[in-house]
Amino acid sequence: MLDAAVQTFGQRGYRAASMDEIAELAGVSKPLVYLYLNSKEDLFTACIRREAAALVAAVRGAVEPAGAAGPGMPADRQLWAGLTAFFAHTAEHPDGWAVLHQQARTHGEPFAAEVAEMRAELAAFVTGLIGEAARAAHQDPAFGDRDVSGLAQALVGAAESLAQWANETPGVSAHEAAATLMNFAWTGLAGLMDGHRWSPTR
Repeated sequence: MLDAAVQTFGQRGYRAASMDEIAELAGVSKPLVYLYLNSKEDLFTACIRREAAALVAAVRGAVEPAGAAGPGMPADRQLWAGLTAFFAHTAEHPDGWAVLHQQARTHGEPFAAEVAEMRAELAAFVTGLIGEAARAAHQDPAFGDRDVSGLAQALVGAAESLAQWANETPGVSAHEAAATLMNFAWTGLAGLMDGHRWSPTR
């Protein structure tokens, strides 16, 4: 039922999608859809939550493989693994990504709040990756928490925009999209790890 709903919402949009259409695609009766989910709004919210959880799990799983032992990957390899997983997941689940990136954001509360929660979780995860590496490089446990958090927000926003572009541009692979963002972002992040900061000319 959720598969059918994600496909319908992703391809037709929240307002145009009908419960009749979703029930028919799922091969169930409309009363059964209402039995499990009381309204179209509840069904759409369930779709957002499922797709958000799957995307976050894909990113976390790539950076923190189950049963991994020993020292973690270097920061750039962690970021590369996470970004590649992000772009692979959004490419492999275009309807789910449309639900998250287009439909949920444009139809107000409470849908936008659900996506904001997912975005905050991803940003917090990236903040942890960058912050841990930066603090280790500087041997300073309090290094740049605010700066690192801002960088993570910028990186997540860039990844979201790039995923939309990649899904709309024929022939762009997850590997290519991740490499594009790494080339754009890592030079600055690597400089930060080395203690180099850009500042405007006074």
